[in-house]
Amino acid sequence: MKTHFKACLLAATALSITSINTAIADNQSSHNHHGHENHASVSPLNVMEDHTHAKGQWMVSYQFQHMKMQGNIQGRDSISNNDFVTTISNPNAPPATLRVVPTEMDMNMHMLGTMYGLTDKITLMAMAMYMDNSMEHITYAGMSGTTVLGRFKTETKGWGDTSLSGIYNLYETQKTRINISLGVSAPTGSIKEEYTVLTPMNMTPRLRLPYAMQLGSGTWDGLLGATYSGQSDKWSWGAQYKATIRLEDENSQSYRLGDRHIVNTWAGRQLSPSIAVLGKISLEKTGKIKGRDANITAPVQTANPNNYGGKFINAGIGLQYRPKYTPIRGISIDTELTLPIYQNVNGVQMERDWGLGFRISKSF
Repeated sequence: MKTHFKACLLAATALSITSINTAIADNQSSHNHHGHENHASVSPLNVMEDHTHAKGQWMVSYQFQHMKMQGNIQGRDSISNNDFVTTISNPNAPPATLRVVPTEMDMNMHMLGTMYGLTDKITLMAMAMYMDNSMEHITYAGMSGTTVLGRFKTETKGWGDTSLSGIYNLYETQKTRINISLGVSAPTGSIKEEYTVLTPMNMTPRLRLPYAMQLGSGTWDGLLGATYSGQSDKWSWGAQYKATIRLEDENSQSYRLGDRHIVNTWAGRQLSPSIAVLGKISLEKTGKIKGRDANITAPVQTANPNNYGGKFINAGIGLQYRPKYTPIRGISIDTELTLPIYQNVNGVQMERDWGLGFRISKSF
């Protein structure tokens, strides 16, 4: 059944792109003067769907994204380590309370991307991702109390899920643009990662790691988006809606990550012909995990599917450098710092601290 579903999904995506291409073929010549990639708007680091490329044009990119998480929150309120191990219940198995507390998490994503102008109105985009995650923990001794037994660290590294999307230029003038996007994310990332842990009984078994440390979703996912961007002589602005919709009821380990919805808004200003600065506000809503991996049973909050998802608001500031010198024309270098300004999580989760991103791209 799943095999047939995947085949239908891929066929539908290909058919949609082909149908759009055929429908607009007779009208493409009237839009060629817009220049597509030459549309000099400024957009945030993670907004790639704000532009398309002229027919036959390529863009390749490398992007690095780091997210730091530190401490824990319950709903909107911070919770101390001692309160954590005496008040937060353990739904998986005894002991009655959680006895392992995650204290820090570092998520590093290396993304390799390419864009290709299939026509002057349609651009194809592919993205592969390499993940490098680590999480620090404190283990408390025995079934209760606040005696610290020790600390340990878990790590996962490897390729994550791979995405393929089509971007369609729905409307464009010299100062405004509206693009829509449709794509799929293939489950190429592992969801069976294991590592050695320290238990409250002072044992060090190798266990299946919690959901947050896995490298992929395990499901085929739909990627939907709509992006508006505008510009004047010095200013640029825009808004984008993006959604990740899980297209299968569960993965091979009997669970499904929550759907994710993001709205980005931004404004940028050219400081010089080559340098621009921008500010961004992002609103995010992510659902809980549905189902459960029976092999994820450690007495830590990240093993509970109910402790995932929530509502988040982040603010970001970025710089963009596009050199105008002929030998390196077509290169873009972007950086962005992101800080959380609101977090309301489901259950108990690690608290987002800050994020930093970098991207270099080349069009040709």
